[in-house]
Amino acid sequence: MTQLVLGTLLGVAVAAVITLGILLVVTWRRLSETRRRLERAQRATPRVRRRRRGLAPFAIRKTWQTAEMLRSKGIGAVVRNSIEDLAGWASVERPDLARLAADGSVVVVFSDIEGSTERNEALGDRAWVALLQRHEQLVRGAVDDHDGHVVKNQGDGFMLAFADPTKAVRCCVDVQRELATRPERWQNIKVRMGIHMGQSVRRGDDLFGLNVAMAARIAGHADGGEILISDVVRDAIEPTDGVSVTSAEVVEFKGFSGTYEVYPVAIAG
Repeated sequence: MTQLVLGTLLGVAVAAVITLGILLVVTWRRLSETRRRLERAQRATPRVRRRRRGLAPFAIRKTWQTAEMLRSKGIGAVVRNSIEDLAGWASVERPDLARLAADGSVVVVFSDIEGSTERNEALGDRAWVALLQRHEQLVRGAVDDHDGHVVKNQGDGFMLAFADPTKAVRCCVDVQRELATRPERWQNIKVRMGIHMGQSVRRGDDLFGLNVAMAARIAGHADGGEILISDVVRDAIEPTDGVSVTSAEVVEFKGFSGTYEVYPVAIAG
């Protein structure tokens, strides 16, 4: 009887080992296949110099952002691309602001495409998404070239941060020159940009404060194809070949008392 029990237990143990081995083999094969798919996706994803986007493909990242927006702000946030919405959205893509904002003073840039809803309707969703992807690559490339950081990206809008106001202006100039030089490639889109500099509050990996809101208001006041800067930025930037600052415009901003001077940046052809 004892031998029978021992034989039974031994048989069960052998069966368990065989089953575990099969599960390990299946799991290893699935992990290997998943790894190969990720590697193929990474190779297929276009690389922009000095970008650190993580392992997730573009589509997965965008899906995650959309899901986060739905969770935090509702479906209305997904269909709006305004600069004000972007200024209020606290999701962050690149957590590297600590060094840049070490002293609390940051140059903040906002940009978006003028009339984006109408352009989307005219082009159709497929062509519009392809244009947005090219636009994103253009902006990110210019930001990397001038040592800036993409703080947030929602649809056609961007919030950027720089330590150097001159580099912030040059980044915006590079984007506007490309759009103006090859309008047919960019479906004649017009991007409006605003730049302001001042003390900002860094909470985690995001920036808040009146100066962030001011940068958003300046960008919202700009016309398509225009770069507007505050008087603080005008006084801080260095001379740049082919770039000049024109006469002040006196404006009022929603939520701010009094009037303010903003300066259009003129770009030589």
